[in-house]
Amino acid sequence: MTGEQRPAVPTAVDIREVGPRDGLQIEAPISTAAKRQLLQALARTGVRRIEATAFVSPTAVPAMADAAAVAEVVQEIDAGRAAGSPPISWSALVPNLAGARRALAAGFTELEYVVSAADGHSLANVRRPTADALAAVAEVAAAAHEAGGRCEVIVATAWDCPFDGRTPVVRTAELCARAVELGADRLCLGDTIGTATPGRVIDLLDAVRAAVPAVDVGAHFHNTRGAGLACAWAAVTAGVTSLDASTGGLGGCPFAPGASGNIATEELALLLGDSGVDTGIDLDAALAAAGLAEELVGHPGSSNLLRAGGRSRPRGRPRS
Repeated sequence: MTGEQRPAVPTAVDIREVGPRDGLQIEAPISTAAKRQLLQALARTGVRRIEATAFVSPTAVPAMADAAAVAEVVQEIDAGRAAGSPPISWSALVPNLAGARRALAAGFTELEYVVSAADGHSLANVRRPTADALAAVAEVAAAAHEAGGRCEVIVATAWDCPFDGRTPVVRTAELCARAVELGADRLCLGDTIGTATPGRVIDLLDAVRAAVPAVDVGAHFHNTRGAGLACAWAAVTAGVTSLDASTGGLGGCPFAPGASGNIATEELALLLGDSGVDTGIDLDAALAAAGLAEELVGHPGSSNLLRAGGRSRPRGRPRS
C-alpha cells in the first residue's frame, strides 16, 4: 500500500483502556476492592472499551487470581451507571480454551487471545510454539461465537522478540491471515517490548492490511524506549482507529525481559485530542484515574503528563 492509498487520519480513535489487566499483571496483587475503585474511576473517563482482567493461571500471574470476582464488579458498575450513559465494552484476556470458557461463564463476551509471532516468546509466555498457539484460535473463537461473543487475536512480539530478535514482517502478516481464517473477528498488533519505530509501524500495518483487508486491525504499544506515542501517531496516520493504552503508563509483560509500561491513556488522549482526533475521553477524569492507579500500586507510573500536572495552563505574570 502506497502513501497515496493509505486512509486519511481518522476523525475519531477508540482507545481501549488496558490498565486493569496489562497495567496490573506485573504488580503485586491488589485487592478486588481496590480494583473496583480503579474500574469505577476509569468508567468515569468516557473510555468506551476496558480490558478488565485475565483468566490465566493464578500461579503464573497472581495479580489476576480474582478474575471471576472482577467480572462481578464489572456487572455492578454497569448496573449502577446512569441511564443514557454511553455503553462500555468490557473484555477479558484468555490464554487457552479453558480460560475462554471461564471468561464466558463469568459473563464476558469480548475475548482477547494472544498469539506470539515469535516462538521464543510463545514458549516463555504460554509454553507452546507459535504454530500450536495459533491453531488454538479456532477453538477459542468458536467458543466465543457460540456464546454470542467475539474473539480478538492480539499478536504479541509483532515487531520484535526479546529471545528471537526482529520478527519478519511476512511472518506477522501470514500469522494474521491465518488467525482470521481460524475465526478471529479482529486483530491487534502488539509491540511487546517497546522496540517499534514509526516507519516500521507503517510498514507492518501495510503488510497486514494487504493480507487481511476486510478486518479491523488495532495496535498496542509499550513505551520502553520512549517511542510509544510516536508509534501510536504513526498508526493513526496510517488509518488505525483502535489503540490500547494503560492508565498512568502502568504495565509490562512478565514473560518478556525488558518490557516496561504501556503508553499512558491520558497522554494518548491529549495527543489525539489536541490533534483533532476525538477519543471521547475526559482528560481531567483520565488524570484522576491515573493518580488513583499510582496510589493503589504504591509507586509512580511512567506518565510524563501526570508528573507535569496535566495540560499546560497559563500562569499569572510575576509582580515586579
